[in-house]
Amino acid sequence: MAPNQTSRPDERRGLIDKLLSPFTKLEPGEGTNAILLTLSVFLLLTSYYVLKVVREPLILAAGGATLKSYTSAAQAVLLLFLLPGYSKLAGRVNRTRLIATVTLIFISNLVIFYILAVSNTPGLGIAFFIWVGIFNMMIVAQFWSYANDVYTPDQGKRLFAIIGFGQTMGAVFGGFLSKQLIKTLHVYQLLLVAAVLLFAYLLVILAVQRRTREVARDRTADATIPDKRGGFSLIAHSHYLLLIALLLWALNFANTNGEFILGRVVTGEAVKAAAASGLAHAASQDFVKQFIGSFYADYFTWVNIVTAIIQLFLVSRIMRWFGVQVALYVLPVVALGAYGMIAFVPLLALIRAAKISENSLDYSLNNTARQALFLPTTREEKYKAKAAIDTLFVRAGDLSSACLVFIGTRLAFGTREFAISNMVVIAIWLVIVTALSRNYKRVVAAPRSETVAA
Repeated sequence: MAPNQTSRPDERRGLIDKLLSPFTKLEPGEGTNAILLTLSVFLLLTSYYVLKVVREPLILAAGGATLKSYTSAAQAVLLLFLLPGYSKLAGRVNRTRLIATVTLIFISNLVIFYILAVSNTPGLGIAFFIWVGIFNMMIVAQFWSYANDVYTPDQGKRLFAIIGFGQTMGAVFGGFLSKQLIKTLHVYQLLLVAAVLLFAYLLVILAVQRRTREVARDRTADATIPDKRGGFSLIAHSHYLLLIALLLWALNFANTNGEFILGRVVTGEAVKAAAASGLAHAASQDFVKQFIGSFYADYFTWVNIVTAIIQLFLVSRIMRWFGVQVALYVLPVVALGAYGMIAFVPLLALIRAAKISENSLDYSLNNTARQALFLPTTREEKYKAKAAIDTLFVRAGDLSSACLVFIGTRLAFGTREFAISNMVVIAIWLVIVTALSRNYKRVVAAPRSETVAA
């Protein structure tokens, strides 16, 4: 486990600590690293949301709108080949070189995609769509692996709320920045903007690492991760890690089901409104697109607003007062009640409110609690097992949802039947949380010996 990163207080650090104190409890000197890590994840998420703007026109221009449903399967297959290579790299280099190597590879990929895009390379849209999904899962998972590595469990429970706020604001700012830049830049040039943001992210991470080494004053602060087992092997031999993996599977299974329910009802309401308006076919199609677009613009805005409020003012206090175990229960309990109401009152306004609550809790409190589960694990587990869990098992949840949708549509499920199906998934999720909470208590009470090379 990483040594306590509290550094020598001075006037500047004392000022930062005071500025952050309304949002969480800080020990002297913790504020600077917290701000730097918040900045780094802000830059990372800004880069990702710029890439999302590029992704849509590329795949639509390739005629791939109907192929989006297959990308989860394609990503899962590719991850089966990528993750063993990542584990081998993690076992041969220290964490600084691991983060730098992976980030620079992604930056070089963006330059290559830019060259291919301006050359009008056929089939690029599908390839880039799949790549963005893998990039998002791997690079964000690696950032949180690093954050887990530099903080102790006590620090993580207090400071992850601040860092998570940077992630939320990066997502918001990325969308805003893209909207402004696309007015003056070609959509392909945004690839280079994202590459610059990603490089800035790397520079900030290296600055944090330099400070961490200075404070720790020992070789374990950046020791090589042992080249023993891969991520899948670590998960298979650890009940605790397996439960975390199942948690991610159930979470994404339920959340994707909810997105399907919302999208289906919104589309149905749009079609009804268009029919009632008596418009011609072409005008009716435009009306449906406008209705759906307006709905989701408002929906995403409220998700971001509620997420930011919860992240900034509630997450740290809930984590500190009630602990990780209680925090993990909040989202599935709220979701179970929400889908219970939807099953009996399947109105769009209620579904919208339920999904705003579900997603804002997921992006704030639940995300922070999930990341904190890795605080008491070994460095090998933080980098190797976490990468496997946050990528492949997330996609497994999406694929499970696709299977449910495939079966449900053929059985003529309505909103009520899909809501009840989701309640069953959430009930499984709660069973997993119960088992995981017990294991978390055991792991924290008896910390594992760190397996880094001295």
